[in-house]
Amino acid sequence: MNQQVTLEQELNKHFHYSSFRLGQKEIIEDVLQGKDVLGILPTGSGKSICYQLPAMLLDGVTIVVSPLISLMIDQVKQLKAIQIKQVVALNSFMDPSERKKVYKNLHAYKLIYISPELLQQEEIIRLLQRTKISLFVIDEAHCISQWGHEFRPDYLKLNMIIEKLNNPRTLALSATATPTVQQDIIDLLNKPKMIKHVYPMDRSNLSFCIEEVSNDQEKLEYLTQHLKTYHVSTLIYFSSRIATENIAKLLSEKLPERKIAFYHGGMEQMDRITIQQQFMNDQLDIICCTSAFGMGINKGNIRFVIHYHLPLQLESYIQEVGRAGRDGKSSVCLLLFSNKDLFIPLNMIKNELPSEQILTFIYKYLSRLVSERKELPNNEVEIANLFQLNEIQWRFLRFQFEKHGMIANNRINFQEEKWKQSYQEIKQLIKDRTSIKEQKLNEILQWIHELGCLRKNLYKNFQPAYSMVDDQCCSNCGFSWSEWNPVQTKKAVNEEADWESKLRKLLLMNAL
Repeated sequence: MNQQVTLEQELNKHFHYSSFRLGQKEIIEDVLQGKDVLGILPTGSGKSICYQLPAMLLDGVTIVVSPLISLMIDQVKQLKAIQIKQVVALNSFMDPSERKKVYKNLHAYKLIYISPELLQQEEIIRLLQRTKISLFVIDEAHCISQWGHEFRPDYLKLNMIIEKLNNPRTLALSATATPTVQQDIIDLLNKPKMIKHVYPMDRSNLSFCIEEVSNDQEKLEYLTQHLKTYHVSTLIYFSSRIATENIAKLLSEKLPERKIAFYHGGMEQMDRITIQQQFMNDQLDIICCTSAFGMGINKGNIRFVIHYHLPLQLESYIQEVGRAGRDGKSSVCLLLFSNKDLFIPLNMIKNELPSEQILTFIYKYLSRLVSERKELPNNEVEIANLFQLNEIQWRFLRFQFEKHGMIANNRINFQEEKWKQSYQEIKQLIKDRTSIKEQKLNEILQWIHELGCLRKNLYKNFQPAYSMVDDQCCSNCGFSWSEWNPVQTKKAVNEEADWESKLRKLLLMNAL
């Protein structure tokens, strides 16, 4: 029997799918042959199968680095539902006794989901070094690239983690990575022979609409009108946490028959997980959210993705609208644009990384600690507060300081010439990233004011061609609201009301 038939049989045996989707089989074949692979597939194309099936077939453990706890929990839940029990998510919600039990049995799992932050801990590295790692997976791999739209400093350390784990075969996956970001991923992972599998990211069932408005009142009226007309699962993206809460409240008042919630990174983790699970089960109709919501969400019937605020760049926009219509049915991606909103992305770009003034202050402070023969505090939050930085800003700086040999295990190594050089390099890096982010903001502004086909111009920097759509393509190609007849959402019935109880069951990682 040839390998193709074998893989098809294994896919059906473990996951009950009769055939592979575009790109899955090619990636899996290379992974099973021991090759390092970079896979760029569109949102909703089933990237998880690209590592879940190899995990079942390889002798050893598959490590999956995932950026969100809610995403890990959801994946574990789905796998256990189809009787794949040798899977666990290592996260901060685990009871200490349960974590200890899991740590003793790491070798018995086929799939271990873990955050990049937890993977920095020496204890887990020591345990994994005693475990046979057959595959190391990096989900949402664009987070590695400093030019990517969701840059995470802890992803930059993954190449060192891979080395410590004796260089297992590596699979990096993303839905939105330009050629520049793809190369950055390969370079930062130090995998020059990594094989690239890049597939088109556009989907013909998505219609793109841009509506220019004067102010927030017009936006609210426009939203209310369309949400009254279309009773479908809807995501509304905001750049402001306060706006998610305020608009969710206003919409709830105007649309009492709809179940509406807000979601953002400032909420308690348990509340976020609860909202995500309720939305997945059609117990919530509309989520007003920041970009913190949606990564890895595998919900097929989202018909409406609305952007209340201007996204920072096309990459993040493509990823967010890719959450619509994953079942292949007609869905609309609507962007409400007002010139008054421009200050929001400009301010976010300005504050993403530390300013030159803060950088200078930190260098002076570290120099003083050296003269006083003191070390940095161990607590990351305490250090971030000390320097008036957010957690991401401090992690970025700490990585740079460690990279330049200024900090090692909280000890400060002072060498005047090296410090001068590192200061200039870090300052230039911040300047370069800020400049590129501003350039990317200009790209999305140009797209919004495009007179030609929105679909064609959205994807032109990502792929050589795009899917031609004859009907309901975009607002520049004659999209008509009156002709859009989406499949309405069916309400969930007999769902368990006690979500805290259900979540506790979800979070319980059963011993093997």
